[in-house]
Amino acid sequence: MTDMLVNLQSPLLDNLQETDDFIIRPVLPPERHIVLGWVREHFAENWVSECEVACSTVPTNCFIAINGNELLGFACIDTTFRNFFGPTGVKEEARGKGIGYRLLVHSLNEMKNKGYAYAIIGDAGPVEFYQKKVGAVPIDNPPALKAIPYLK
Repeated sequence: MTDMLVNLQSPLLDNLQETDDFIIRPVLPPERHIVLGWVREHFAENWVSECEVACSTVPTNCFIAINGNELLGFACIDTTFRNFFGPTGVKEEARGKGIGYRLLVHSLNEMKNKGYAYAIIGDAGPVEFYQKKVGAVPIDNPPALKAIPYLK
């Protein structure tokens, strides 16, 4: 996978439009177990660990997209490393409605508000999406650098 860099001063982050279909907000402490269970059900187990870290900070570094009581997606910042965006995911049935994009921009703006000039998207899956939506550029990782091994 490719790591990517996003300039948080980009005007692409200023064009977020509100919608009545869902809202994005921080995870509240009493919801933590619900969000972690949802991430476990819909995504990878290692994302649960990262989401748990994000939910454990005050203020939280995990944001959710909801419609009423239905959880549609989540995004985390500053989990595995500071200045990293991710993990993030949208429920399969809810994809294609702009939820992932809004979670991304909301999260990047939160990082900007924390004082970061740039954000790193680690192991970016949809590289073209990040390039098009927020002007992210791939970080050149020399072949001599190896990823940090972690337990599986």
